[in-house]
Amino acid sequence: MLVDTEPLIFSDTLAARLLGDRAEELLAYHRLHGTHPILAGARAEAVCRSRFAEARLMRGNSGIDQYAILGAGLDSFAYRTTSRRFRVFEVDHPATQSAKRELLAGAGIAEPASVTFVPVDFEAEPLRERLVQSGLDPVRPVFVSWLGVTVYLTRTAIAATLRELGGFAPGSEIVADHLLPAELRDAAGNGYADAVGPVAAGQGEPWRTFLSPAALSELLREAGFDVVEQAGQRQSVAARLWRRTDALRPAALSALAHARIPRRPG
Repeated sequence: MLVDTEPLIFSDTLAARLLGDRAEELLAYHRLHGTHPILAGARAEAVCRSRFAEARLMRGNSGIDQYAILGAGLDSFAYRTTSRRFRVFEVDHPATQSAKRELLAGAGIAEPASVTFVPVDFEAEPLRERLVQSGLDPVRPVFVSWLGVTVYLTRTAIAATLRELGGFAPGSEIVADHLLPAELRDAAGNGYADAVGPVAAGQGEPWRTFLSPAALSELLREAGFDVVEQAGQRQSVAARLWRRTDALRPAALSALAHARIPRRPG
């Protein structure tokens, strides 16, 4: 965390370097206006989902060593982890990946041999096929994180992606987040959505799909997953992390789901 105070919910040691030439400008803005509910809400959203996903990924008893990050963006896991356990598949639009690789090079951050970039258009290309073509082993379990993406897709596209992921090996896991519909959000969540949603639409990235936890559970089950746990922002991290003196507060804005493809008996 580069703006908020202890206790840290999530620490990304490479975030500033990956912001490139705009790092100081952007960080200064957040530090100056960090108590604004929209900015604080954006930080809370990002750190909660990242901590939740990586905590489940890094469990020592899962036996999973393949990690697929859907909509990887500027995710820095592969570049800051000290673990040699994972082969990481970063899945995103080709233009986004090209921009990221330029930022990595500009920051002097090496691309480890454990990283494979997988260019995919989620709405148009077969995800599972592209991952396998890129070297993912379909007969061994894979952990998938899908964060900050579903709201931009149609429900049909979300269901289709989950069905493809459900075709991976038993024992495979997924952590996905989703924005809640207005009736399930609190005042802070609705305030954030009302402010940020129109801006996203104006930038050509409209919010298309809002899902209740029950609705996402249904999509996961239809795709062959068993839901292991679901959590809102407040429940996604330890309660002690919300005893804070800064502006971070949990909002009923989004939720997370952790699901697994069941292993066959015997």
